[in-house]
Amino acid sequence: MMFSSVYLSKFGRMVLKSRDGESLSEAYFEGREVSESGKQGVLAEAEKWLDNYFMGKKVSPLDLPLDLSAGGSFSQWVWKRLCLIPYGKTATYGELAKEIAGERGLAKMSAQAIGGAVRRNPIAIIVPCHRVIGAKGNLTGYAGGLDLKKKLLQLEGSYRPEFFLPGAKKRR
Repeated sequence: MMFSSVYLSKFGRMVLKSRDGESLSEAYFEGREVSESGKQGVLAEAEKWLDNYFMGKKVSPLDLPLDLSAGGSFSQWVWKRLCLIPYGKTATYGELAKEIAGERGLAKMSAQAIGGAVRRNPIAIIVPCHRVIGAKGNLTGYAGGLDLKKKLLQLEGSYRPEFFLPGAKKRR
């Protein structure tokens, strides 16, 4: 049975889902209707986590039981690594590729492979894919849109003047 609830964040409606009622399996911004099955268990925990996050409190993805089984083993590896990027910090796709290659005993790994896994992250905000940026501060790829990515980084205090949106000229 799938459990779901709708969370009203300061940046829009989010859908929270759990396959088993004990671990969070999806969190995303939505535009379609969803039927709620009740705000209890892990869904209530996730809403409290999001309340704290949007109040600017430094919460960790490790504070919630997460079900990251929706992806293959590589994606799961990347999503678990995303959970280790601290609140208020960012990492580049290249940095993650280098770290994960080392953890997996590989000589190297492409940043594009990391980007593909990051793009498939099923648990927005909580698994902080918004903290991953391009090598030179390019704010690329975010399912919720780049304006939202910028707002989330600003909320966390990690947005820097040298960051820029694709197509915009980089500040010098």
